Amino acid sequence: MSAQAIAAMVEAVALGAAGAAGAGAPGGAGMAAAVGSAGAGTAGVLGSAGAEAAGVLGAGGAGMVDVVGAGGDGWVAHAYDVRVVEVLAHGVGARSDLPIPLFYAYAGAFAALVVSFLALGLLWADSRFRGDQAGRPLPVRLPARPARVLTLLAALYTLGWLVLGPVEENAGPYLVYVLFWVGLVPASLLFGPVWRTLNPFRLLPDAPRRPYPRGLGLWPAAAGLLAFTWMELVAPEPAAPLTLLIFLTLYAAVQLTGTLVYGHAWLERGDPFEVYSTLIGHLSPLGRRADGRRVLRNPFDGLDAVQPVPGLVATVCVLLGSTGYDGFSTTPAWVDALQSGPLGRTWLGTLGLLAAVAGVAVLYAACIGAAGLIGGTSGLSPRFAHSLLPIAVGYLIGHYFSLLVIEGRHTIALALGLPAEADPNAVAPGTIATVQVLAIVLGHVAGVVAAHDRSVRLLPPARAVAGQIPLFVLMVCYTTGGLTLLLA
Repeated sequence: MSAQAIAAMVEAVALGAAGAAGAGAPGGAGMAAAVGSAGAGTAGVLGSAGAEAAGVLGAGGAGMVDVVGAGGDGWVAHAYDVRVVEVLAHGVGARSDLPIPLFYAYAGAFAALVVSFLALGLLWADSRFRGDQAGRPLPVRLPARPARVLTLLAALYTLGWLVLGPVEENAGPYLVYVLFWVGLVPASLLFGPVWRTLNPFRLLPDAPRRPYPRGLGLWPAAAGLLAFTWMELVAPEPAAPLTLLIFLTLYAAVQLTGTLVYGHAWLERGDPFEVYSTLIGHLSPLGRRADGRRVLRNPFDGLDAVQPVPGLVATVCVLLGSTGYDGFSTTPAWVDALQSGPLGRTWLGTLGLLAAVAGVAVLYAACIGAAGLIGGTSGLSPRFAHSLLPIAVGYLIGHYFSLLVIEGRHTIALALGLPAEADPNAVAPGTIATVQVLAIVLGHVAGVVAAHDRSVRLLPPARAVAGQIPLFVLMVCYTTGGLTLLLA
């Protein structure tokens, strides 16, 4: 299914007087229209005598709602006094967000953050996490080579869909965006750094011609993740097979070259998806030590084991900023700017994505700088970057949970050639709302805990609590922004 032919169902609830959204509709009902590029469709929310209905239809179809945002994704915007339950296409499929009252979400989130901050300041005076030294060794050793061969076959199967599959209902984009990109999050949370075990590039011999540059760190992974999220959120046709084939070809060429030059050290630091899975896997109870031994450990010990290497801050900021931009792209003002701006959707979307990542990084740098001034300690930026990981994971879960649940079964059915249709009612609305809010709130609470433990280790005892105040402000800002973008 191409990005311009994605269909999803949304529910519209009329809030104001009839006709406030437009004029001339039968029965005084309002109509709002937003037209995208080259036959992207017409958007309208129709109401008649109290009836509430809305539909989505992509390119070339006579649709009732189809607001086209950055990169051809389908964005559903609020039309005047009509409140729309928003649906967002992440390359393929739809993600549902629920309009639960922001007041209750904010109140619960701020209460959790304040209580955790005060409790930690009063009761947690010494560092308790042991990082890579913690954990109980597991006697299990997984057969990595067969798993990588199977993954290679799955990758070739996906490429087959992209090259030979039909234009409509092509399983290839779903396999990339839903099963792989989104599915890596719960898989890594449950089983640790799974892509390290499955990565087919690790079938190549580990025979480096030169050592991996120490200063390069995770910068190649950060660039790769930014490129992938650009394709997903900004590219003109993110679900087009040609778009994915170009990206995957470039990705494979870079990984092959890096592995042949630097060996498997490149995959550990330069493969964006292995780094993505490994960072998330630090929050799993099934960990992997630096020596390769698998252990069962407290997820906070795993989080504490994240090494403050160059590029770590950039990588986490890409994850946070891209997810934030994804939510911001649904706002009516940004949709209007993308459609009518002189730069065009792709250029303006690119600038918006970069600005979101830069905004997250600047806010983090400012708060970390203030914490260093209060605590009388320098060089804190990479040492506290691990505290952003649970926040990023919370954003990813809150943002993609409904997409994975609704489109996951649809993806498997498509890949197997079975009759497939996404069921928007696969999960109860209350469940989606609960998971979204809890993921963000618990992610920020975990970030507060990780930052506090690192503070009492690095900052002078007399300044440890005061030095955390800027970090607490950082968490509050991220929480407010995340909940607003997700639920507003």
